[in-house]
Amino acid sequence: MTDIIAFQGRPGAYSDLACRNAYPSWTTLPCDTFEGAMEAVHSGAAKLAMLPCENSLAGRVPDIHALLPASGLLIVGEHFQRVEHCLLAPHGASLATIKRAHSHAVALGQVRRILKELNLQSVVESDTAGSAEQVAAWNNPEDASIASTLAAELFGLQILRRNVEDADHNTTRFYVCAAKPNAASADTPGLMTTFVFRVRNVPAALFKALGGFATNGVNMTKLESYMVDGHFTATQFMCDVDGHPEQPALRRALEELSFFSRETRILGVYPAAATRGQATGD
Repeated sequence: MTDIIAFQGRPGAYSDLACRNAYPSWTTLPCDTFEGAMEAVHSGAAKLAMLPCENSLAGRVPDIHALLPASGLLIVGEHFQRVEHCLLAPHGASLATIKRAHSHAVALGQVRRILKELNLQSVVESDTAGSAEQVAAWNNPEDASIASTLAAELFGLQILRRNVEDADHNTTRFYVCAAKPNAASADTPGLMTTFVFRVRNVPAALFKALGGFATNGVNMTKLESYMVDGHFTATQFMCDVDGHPEQPALRRALEELSFFSRETRILGVYPAAATRGQATGD
């Protein structure tokens, strides 16, 4: 049976490309929503889900921070995908004929230099791959798309110019999620742990909650705060740290955290991506 990995978006989306790069022998399953990709794992339609959690330019993906803790899925891996925007157009079009560039609003905001250089009108579409599919269907030499090389391949478009993004460090980080946890033991090197917690409503609660990580020498690579349930006082934090919860240093840090938090929940223990250093500039 073919292994299947789900993602949110249309075929040719950067999430699709991430799936194919991380799991080249697997079949990708496009889903309309993040919830749909998560449900595909729960229902057994897919073994894994590739979910974007943050981008080096656009920041975190709020939907994932809100949905993942309540989804019942667990993080079993991470993947860093370089976002390389390309200017795509129908065969027969050229830089001289195109007048409009279609893409997702975020993608258009990341290619302002080429838009200005070629004096292109930006047209916002629902997603990058969808814009490529539309441009291919219209087959109009005046319409182009900002999308991936995979979208060009899938929809039969020519690449007028590669790597048109303004910043050469544009990278999206993904959580790879499954219905069952990663079985890595505490002595496995190179592990990361992701968890969420809410601090108690007392003075300096966050400072005290995080103190245990510093005193125990645990490296925290991510700390995000966001509201839950629409209340300004109900702040939840998502953290990525190095190590396994059963390793002495992290175990002590989590124990100290529990004294100052109302809830702490592990979302996953997983191997750090081999490309983590290059992706983060370490």
